[in-house]
Amino acid sequence: MDVVSEAVRSDAKETRKHRDVSRTYATDRIEVRWEPRLCVHVGECFQRLPGVLGPGGRPWVRTGAADPDTRAEIVLRCPSGALHFRRLDGGPQEPDLIGDEVELLALADGPMQVRGHAKLVGAGGETIREDTRMVLCRCGSSRTKPLCDGTHRTTGFTDPPR
Repeated sequence: MDVVSEAVRSDAKETRKHRDVSRTYATDRIEVRWEPRLCVHVGECFQRLPGVLGPGGRPWVRTGAADPDTRAEIVLRCPSGALHFRRLDGGPQEPDLIGDEVELLALADGPMQVRGHAKLVGAGGETIREDTRMVLCRCGSSRTKPLCDGTHRTTGFTDPPR
């Protein structure tokens, strides 16, 4: 049985609405880190496992509600990389579970998902992001281009007809 610790935050005085604040939710077996600024609210996390992840609850990540393998599996479904995990019990680490192949997937009426060990480089050669999962803007309206910020939902972006 996991011993659930209190959510550890980068700054305990920050409110939940600040997108630049990350949170780490931990047990003695696994840590789950959430970076709100990367979240595009696809809902893959809480739709698959509502007892563990739920946007209406506080804390919204209930680390003790499932075994570490299940939590890790759900975290890996996050298309944007807003959720990551670190195993503390000797279980497989996230980078080891991601294949070496980089895959691009156009999400229906939404962003381009990148899966695999990828590095996003800007026009000036600077690294924008290096991660195993990220979503890139396809609508052209994101305030965080080239990353998606979810604006496609409010602009009515749709894929062209085929």
